[in-house]
Amino acid sequence: MLRHVVHYGIHFLVPILIAVWFFKGNRLQIALILLAGILIDVDHLLAEPLFDPNRCSIGFHPLHSYWAIMVYCILPFFKPTRIIGLALIIHIVADMLDCLLM
Repeated sequence: MLRHVVHYGIHFLVPILIAVWFFKGNRLQIALILLAGILIDVDHLLAEPLFDPNRCSIGFHPLHSYWAIMVYCILPFFKPTRIIGLALIIHIVADMLDCLLM
């Protein structure tokens, strides 16, 4: 139970809290972009079986590969991609913690 609370809490609550605390001017827009980081889970559609609760997505799915994670970590250094990079990093942190709690 703790694993799911941590995993989905980071996926949904952390982006909203970051938007509220750090982006006063355009909270809603930033929150939606940060929440959209979950869209990289589209690569789960390529897996067989589609859902496996005991599978770690890090290193397994293409958008969760170590190469992709390196790109995500570079994105925040550039102003046009800063928020998107943050969204993707939040997503990867949630998935990494999920893997650790398995």
